[in-house]
Amino acid sequence: MERFGIVLGAGMGTRMKSETPKVLHQVMGKAMIEHVVGALEAANVQRTVVVTGHKAEMVQACLGVRAEYVLQTEQLGTAHAVRMAESLLAGQSGMTMVTYGDDPLLTAAVLEELFMTHATSGAKMTMLTNIVANPFGLGRIIRDTDGNVTRIVEQKDANPEILAITEINTGVACYDNEVLFEALKLVGNDNAQGEFYLTDLVEIIKTMGHKVESVVKANIEGALGVNDRIQLANNGRIMRERINKKHMENGVTLIDPLTTYIEPDVIIGNDVIIEPNVHLKGETSIGVGAFIGAGSHLENATIGTGAKVLVSYISDSGVGAYATVGPFAHIRLKALVGAKSRIGNFVEIKKSILGEGVKAAHLSYMGDAEIGDRVNMSCGAITANYDGKNKHKTVIGADAMIGSNVNLIAPVTIGAGAYVAAGSTVNKDVPEDALAIARVKQENKEGYAKKL
Repeated sequence: MERFGIVLGAGMGTRMKSETPKVLHQVMGKAMIEHVVGALEAANVQRTVVVTGHKAEMVQACLGVRAEYVLQTEQLGTAHAVRMAESLLAGQSGMTMVTYGDDPLLTAAVLEELFMTHATSGAKMTMLTNIVANPFGLGRIIRDTDGNVTRIVEQKDANPEILAITEINTGVACYDNEVLFEALKLVGNDNAQGEFYLTDLVEIIKTMGHKVESVVKANIEGALGVNDRIQLANNGRIMRERINKKHMENGVTLIDPLTTYIEPDVIIGNDVIIEPNVHLKGETSIGVGAFIGAGSHLENATIGTGAKVLVSYISDSGVGAYATVGPFAHIRLKALVGAKSRIGNFVEIKKSILGEGVKAAHLSYMGDAEIGDRVNMSCGAITANYDGKNKHKTVIGADAMIGSNVNLIAPVTIGAGAYVAAGSTVNKDVPEDALAIARVKQENKEGYAKKL
């Protein structure tokens, strides 16, 4: 049976006090709505429709082709929002999951359970409910004496007896798609808010003669969505704990999980050790047995087996197996550090490819360079790649020795096995196995310093 998803993302989120649409505020490196759409994708939803409203173009730019879009021009309630998807989904056979774009902790596993319960129970609506300690502000689940859900009552429409109920509506529910759009036409707005409530579908679908089922969870994390920055931070904390727990269960050592920040798409091999205050972001991948030292920041980085990173920043770049980086190194813009290389203190590498066993122990810059195996870049050696208008390439052959405080003015090629003397400024190619000395001859003037 085909699976559809409808994500409600039209709200302004006034309590966020932000110019950014609420669903685009980030939790662990991704907009909340990205997490929701990702959960639907992981639950094998074939078509996802996002209902947009406030700054719709920003939401579409975030999700791109991952979803189809409909616009809710007036905020007339949740049932009205879902009905906006009628032009795309009405009349089609299948199951439709309705979710909210501000529920980043919703998991594919929970959605799959809802889909399966719905498919096997014969129900036309299967809702996710949550038993919570503090239900204030949330719609209460009303059941009959047999335990069947009969209706949902919103906080503002509830009497004291109903307010004492602790089972609440999460807003997430699975419907028979055709029944959903038939029932939406029967929703009225005779309530305290004058809005078209999606929650009215419980009574409407039962009145139509169909079964309403529920999946009950106790204290399910993230079933309440995000309405302000405090809840946003709390969702981030919960997601971080989930992610860190998963990695530890898979054989990763986190010295202090409370201060370790690992985004959802990061991949980490077993026997990796991660010290406190580490940030692993984007599509970072860390090989088996690597060590990531305290304070390191890795974003879209690939770290090889057994590599060691100490207090360094690596972005959109790779570090080969058993290489060592840092402390205080900066590797960026599609740079690649070869296996068994040693990149030390205050070394910056930008858009350069380093071979195996390269050494740059301290205070060097390599930009737009191709550096062969076993090259030694001594202290202060740099590739001067920018002429004020264009970037140029430096090529250094294998086994070359670049002395301290050497400036290589690109474009320039240093041959394999060549030696560039310390203090040289080189702007001409150096042949293989040659010695290049490009510095003014030293002259000592006796007693002149005292005169000055």
